[in-house]
Formats: sequence, C-alpha cells, structure tokens
Amino acid sequence: MATQSKENSSSKSKTQAKRATTEARHTVDAAVSADRKAAKKIVAAEKKTVVAEKNQVQAVAEVAVDLPVGVALSVSDRIADLVEPWTGRSSAEKQLKSYRMQVRKTLKRTERRGSSARRKATTEARKTRNRVEREARKHQRTVESTLKRNRNEVEQRVRRTLEEQTGRAQGLVDQVTDQLAALR
Repeated sequence: MATQSKENSSSKSKTQAKRATTEARHTVDAAVSADRKAAKKIVAAEKKTVVAEKNQVQAVAEVAVDLPVGVALSVSDRIADLVEPWTGRSSAEKQLKSYRMQVRKTLKRTERRGSSARRKATTEARKTRNRVEREARKHQRTVESTLKRNRNEVEQRVRRTLEEQTGRAQGLVDQVTDQLAALR
C-alpha cells in the first residue's frame, strides 16, 4: 500500500515537472510573438511616413510641371488674339510690333519665373528626399537594434528558463530515483 502511494507521488512529480517545462515554453513563445508584433507595427508606421513624404514631394514636382503648361496655354491664347484682322495696314503693323514687344517681355518674365520656380522645386525636392532617406535610415537602424536587443533578451530568458526547468526536472528525477532506490 505504501509502495503504491510513493509510485503515485513520483508520477505526479514527473507530470508536474513536464507541465512546468511546457508552461515555461509557452511563456517564452508568447514573449517572442509580442516582440515581433511590436517590431512589425514600427516598420509599418515608418513605411506610412515614407509614403506620405513621397506624396508631398510628388505634389511639389507636379506644381513645377503645371506652371510651364499653364504659361504655354496663356501664351497660346494671347497669340490667338493677335491673329484678329485689323482695318488698316499701318495700324496693324504698329499693333503687331507692340504685341511682339509685349510677348517678348512676357516670355522673358515668364521664363525667369519658371526657371526660378524649377530651381526652388528641385532644391526643395532634393532636401526633402535627403531628409526622408536620412530619417528612414535612422528609423531602420533603431528598429534593427531594438529587434536585436529584444531577440538577445528573449534568447537569454529562454536559455535561463530552460536551464531552470531542466534543473528542476533533473532534481525531481533524482529525487524519484532516490526514493525508488530507498524502496528496494
């Protein structure tokens, strides 16, 4: 009767040791999963930031392209007004000369404004691109170092927990072995 009771208690000890080891593994797996999810969220947020800044740069570039097109359309309208028929030849020639001068002035002014706008847009786009790339590299390094640190911590925890659980299990096995030896 006493032998049977000791066998039941040794079975319970083995079962408890197995259960403790399994629970430790589940705890470690949950910690690793949480760190991965956090890292994925950080990476997703960084990607959204980069896309938003890229869209801003694209909008500036579109403005730089739209300006010359608008100017070309304005010039086209003005030229169409020049084609209208005039009553006298000399007044028509005078009017044409006046229009030519106005068109030259307007084209020069427009060319200067377009050139200035293009330079500003190009400079701003370059600055923005460089800033976005620099920040993206910085965030990437931060995320990578955080992931590496978290991975190392988790690995250390896993090793420590595994060693503790193995030690406990070995202790229980030794205890059961001793008890069985004492019974024989």
